[in-house]
Amino acid sequence: MKRLFAFSVFLAITTAACGQAMKQPDIKLNPHPKMRYEITLTIEDAPGPFDAVEGSAGYQVSNDRCVPLQPISGAQHTPRKFVPLSLTRVSDKVYKGMFYVDYLQDEDYFGLGVCRWSMTFVGFSLQIGNLVFSHSLDLNEALVGKPVPRYFNNRSYFSEDAKSKRDDHPRISSGNAQRSDFKEDSNNTFSMTLTAKENFQ
Repeated sequence: MKRLFAFSVFLAITTAACGQAMKQPDIKLNPHPKMRYEITLTIEDAPGPFDAVEGSAGYQVSNDRCVPLQPISGAQHTPRKFVPLSLTRVSDKVYKGMFYVDYLQDEDYFGLGVCRWSMTFVGFSLQIGNLVFSHSLDLNEALVGKPVPRYFNNRSYFSEDAKSKRDDHPRISSGNAQRSDFKEDSNNTFSMTLTAKENFQ
């Protein structure tokens, strides 16, 4: 149901291939972003601490006509960019971050017309060992501003992945939308709740 996104690749950029040189566009930042939001992560009933808490926002070009086709396959790869959030730790249970919906610059990157960027998600990851608990909001959820919880099984926290050494390919758990989805194990869970609110300057 929810998007699985690996926070360990915050700065990865997937872009369209342009000619044999596979040129990537020089993605520019919007010099005057206006749609600023604050996002709050609230952790409840976690069975223990986490090795890392990280946040990220994802963006992609929304109009594919501005992107060239690959010369051989004819495939079209939508440019994407993942931006890490600067986080403030309020307490062991609460973290805050800022993001801009209009963070990237709309521009003619390929000579085929202006590419328009859209934010696709904003979210957090909690990592222990080689296991990541992830929760994100899509653009519509972020703009609505209502708290969105996600539930995770405590058993995963004590799993072999959580005890393993962290590497570049962690196992990602996206949890469930309802605590009751865990059925007989519903009382053995913790939650991540995300709330976004506008904070325009």
